[in-house]
Amino acid sequence: MRYKLEKSIEVGAWIATILLLIKFVPKKRMREAQVAFMFKHVITWIFGLLVVEKNLISYPQRLFFKKAIKSSFTFEYFVYPALCALFNLYYPERKNAIKKFLYYFFHTGIITAFEAFAVRYTKLINYHKWRWYWSFITIWITYYISHLYHKWYFKFGTFTKE
Repeated sequence: MRYKLEKSIEVGAWIATILLLIKFVPKKRMREAQVAFMFKHVITWIFGLLVVEKNLISYPQRLFFKKAIKSSFTFEYFVYPALCALFNLYYPERKNAIKKFLYYFFHTGIITAFEAFAVRYTKLINYHKWRWYWSFITIWITYYISHLYHKWYFKFGTFTKE
């Protein structure tokens, strides 16, 4: 079977992400998670397509929508937004700046490390004119933008946190 590792990683990512969401998104905070998840779609739609269309990154092996879109549906539109939802739900709002920095660093670092693994050992992603540190920076920035939106939405939006 061709690309068995890639298919296993992608299916495993779906299963692990679904289990993380079931385990760590409390029912009373479901709406909050959905807002973060959907907002991340806006960001990844713009930036994800931009880097693929500019041939900075490619995704040679994908399970879904191979002919419809050049980016990875699994990672750009499910795993990454789901992790961002969890990031926002558990953000240490009342902690000091160092703990907040470490929280960002941990979440961004984990995603970047998995991406670096995928670049080196699989055909899930290829860097062309891209480096791991660009991923780290862009993930950090998009998490920051997402967190700002999350704070704004639940402070001034039509819904309130329960």
